[in-house]
Amino acid sequence: MTMLFRTSVLAASIALMGAGGLAQAAPAAKPSTKVDIAIPDIPYTKFVLKNGLTLLVHEDHKTPVVAVNTWYHVGSKNEKVGKTGFAHLFEHLMFGGSENFKQATYINALERIGATSLNGTTNNDRTNYFQNVPTSMLDYALFAESDRMGHLLGVVDQKKLDLQRGVVQNEKRQGENQPYGVAYQILTENTYPVGHPYSWTVIGSMKDLDAASMADVQEWFKTNYGPNNTTLVLAGDITPEQAREKVEKYFGEIPAGPPLAKHAAWIAKRSGTHRTTVQDRVPQSRLYRVWNVPGAHTATEPLLDLGAYVLGGGKTSRFYKRLVYKDQLATSATASNDSNEIAGQFDVTLTARPGVEMSKLETAAAEEMRALMKSGPTAAEVELARTAILARFTRIVERVGGFGGKSDLLASCTTYTGNPHCYKDYLKAIKAATPAQIKQAMNEWLSDGDYNLEVQPFPTTLTTTAKFDRTNAPALGKAESLKLPPMQSATLSNGLKVVLAERHDAPVVNFSMMVDSGYASDPADMPGLASLSLRMLQEGTPTRSSLKIGEEFEALGANFSARTNLDGAFVQMDALKATMPKALEVYSDIVLHPAFAQNELDRLRMDQLAAIQREKTNPNAMATRVIPSLIYGKGHAYALPMSGSGTEAAVARIARNDLVNYHRTWFKPNNATLLVVGDTTLAEITPLLEKNFGGWKTGDVPKKNVVEVQQPAKTVVYLMDRPGSQQSVIYGVQLAPPRNSPDEVQLGVVNNIFGGSFSSRINMNLREDKHWSYGVRSFMPAAVGQRLYVSQSPVQTDKTKESLKELVREYADVAGARPITAAELSDAQANETLALPGSFETASQLSGAYSTILQYRLPADYYNKYTGTVTAMTPAQANALAARTIMPGKLVWVVVGDMSKVESGIRDMQLGEVRKIDVDGNPVQ
Repeated sequence: MTMLFRTSVLAASIALMGAGGLAQAAPAAKPSTKVDIAIPDIPYTKFVLKNGLTLLVHEDHKTPVVAVNTWYHVGSKNEKVGKTGFAHLFEHLMFGGSENFKQATYINALERIGATSLNGTTNNDRTNYFQNVPTSMLDYALFAESDRMGHLLGVVDQKKLDLQRGVVQNEKRQGENQPYGVAYQILTENTYPVGHPYSWTVIGSMKDLDAASMADVQEWFKTNYGPNNTTLVLAGDITPEQAREKVEKYFGEIPAGPPLAKHAAWIAKRSGTHRTTVQDRVPQSRLYRVWNVPGAHTATEPLLDLGAYVLGGGKTSRFYKRLVYKDQLATSATASNDSNEIAGQFDVTLTARPGVEMSKLETAAAEEMRALMKSGPTAAEVELARTAILARFTRIVERVGGFGGKSDLLASCTTYTGNPHCYKDYLKAIKAATPAQIKQAMNEWLSDGDYNLEVQPFPTTLTTTAKFDRTNAPALGKAESLKLPPMQSATLSNGLKVVLAERHDAPVVNFSMMVDSGYASDPADMPGLASLSLRMLQEGTPTRSSLKIGEEFEALGANFSARTNLDGAFVQMDALKATMPKALEVYSDIVLHPAFAQNELDRLRMDQLAAIQREKTNPNAMATRVIPSLIYGKGHAYALPMSGSGTEAAVARIARNDLVNYHRTWFKPNNATLLVVGDTTLAEITPLLEKNFGGWKTGDVPKKNVVEVQQPAKTVVYLMDRPGSQQSVIYGVQLAPPRNSPDEVQLGVVNNIFGGSFSSRINMNLREDKHWSYGVRSFMPAAVGQRLYVSQSPVQTDKTKESLKELVREYADVAGARPITAAELSDAQANETLALPGSFETASQLSGAYSTILQYRLPADYYNKYTGTVTAMTPAQANALAARTIMPGKLVWVVVGDMSKVESGIRDMQLGEVRKIDVDGNPVQ
């Protein structure tokens, strides 16, 4: 659960912009390159049906996929005091099938036809449902989407209401069970006056949800879910004529809803300073500061967006430079302008470094803010912020659906403004904003209230079309063929292998330097070295400081990241085509010449230690820190915390020479592959790569020793105490074959049935049937050697024993006691194959797929043959594979929760030996 639910894609598009800081320090350096980034254009055709439904159509034929994005203009602000949470509750109810779409769950049915980016969300101002479907399945999806709009209430009975109410309440518990989870409700209730539409949380209160009656639910739906309150966007492999015909067919018969009251702007500006203190189980103090400001689509919004970025939006920001980098008072310090429909909030979030008094951090942050508001941002700071926002919008054109895709942007603008291209006005304002205007806006709204009701005439011409026969759903289509760009290869003069996949639909290029190292390359006495080494890469070279690197990338509109997984290191850059040559110069300097400066090491080492402390308070991370050592045995190369963060003792003693030696040992062209995906060619890119990487020297590389181990001979249960937990998190763990094993694809299908999808056995059991959990799953983290096979089940505390009992039964069932049926296999096969076209839309997605092939030495035609391999499976083969892979009698169970409430019940089950351990995996008496 995030602190605020944003209603605007414009706000969401800049919501991921990191931390920042500066005060009396020197102003940001002038960017070396000023780039004029064009405002993206998303063409559309608009139709309005006779019943008031607004339809937008955008054509994009690069893959045989259509994004279906339905926005209802109703959110939590349309609720009443005492009846909160209805909008979010209805989001869940609308996934439970409808009168003519007779499916147990909407998600199961859509997964079977290959839907991707499939979900629904609720915020203060709207409820949306979205899915990308193969073109041949569009009729089926539109039938389902229209049926739940026009024919839902006939299947909403008391049982279904109680079921989804339980699921929502577990979602609320799960959010509040996380570190800092108490903050959201306190902030919501204290920043808006009683009765304001934003003065209650989107998820609502437990009391209101319990009190919701069938009459309340039916009235809510009839009032708010009519076609005249809806925007539908179809984007992708379809023409406007085809779209209109299909939408008229499926939606045209649905009657318009009643006239609706609409809220006007209500900013509720406050005065004075108010403070509340609350305690939570967290390792570091955190301060949230919130001002009520104008909302989305106002002249103030882009100015405060830019101001927030300068203050706390990235490594070039003032907060970061002083609070995180220079004075090292904070592990993070951010500012954001969160724009909702009728009001917005400007937020500052400060997380203190361990040992730092919050008052000292708070004082320094206030100094930074006053300095910015007194003098205003520099022209260079504004240019960096402007480039970052424009670059983010440029990348939107890669994706037709999902959060932040083209259909989402068109739907948002239409819902809130009636103008599908309202984002262009926003970006024009971003381009035109001056430092003086930003300074004025910040002083007007952040230094130290009006309700109006307008009644508009309700249209009297809204009608329905002829009746549509819904007796039979449309026939299902077939799986679409996948035509991925081929991988091309080249070798630089020093032996560095370059692999290119061309994708020219958006002017972006993704680079991924893949180094064969990973957590498994950590020295036995120094876990966490690989992770820290990769984080240190972007912290400076002999010719570029850490802050200079951040400024150059932002000025070029490029994104950079460095990460590790179990077996590899990845140094990645996503660049704009227009700035690629300059961006490559910075990128290669980082890869080849890290400075590993002592002051940067001291700072990031403290950050990594703070991260480890946070992991030891998070119930999921508490388990995943110790699980590998319980399975592989201490001393094994894979017996490390799954995050790769290492241990406090090891990280505390990492010295600069350790980083230098790590880079010298593993970063060599003969131990690396550079994967390039996007808008370039081998002829264009090879000379640039030769120029930037040709001088990299080869050398010997150690061999990682990943020995094979045996699964424990019998069941062992490990208990980790977390007093006060509202949920217990149950992990079931065993060993599985490597990622490139001969049965890997088939095992993925078996896991899909067991716990790898929404419709899996364990999720349907504990979430849908029992509503003891918000969601459970099973997964196999990829590995070159033996993998972990993990089930993860967060459940309400008072159902811990019962849930564990169900999981034990489910493991035994899938291993043979209740064999996989032909129907289950067919659904999983459809889910695995039909979803493929929606999984390769962006350069980043394509890069992820090809990096998987390269890292785990899979066949080059892995994805081309994937569908055939999956569809060839028989139930007998699936059951034989499950029987020889899944080990119900040899599982390692790890339970994290309040042991004063659950331990005795677990022991009573007599599953096997029970051992209590602490957060480091040590025995507890």
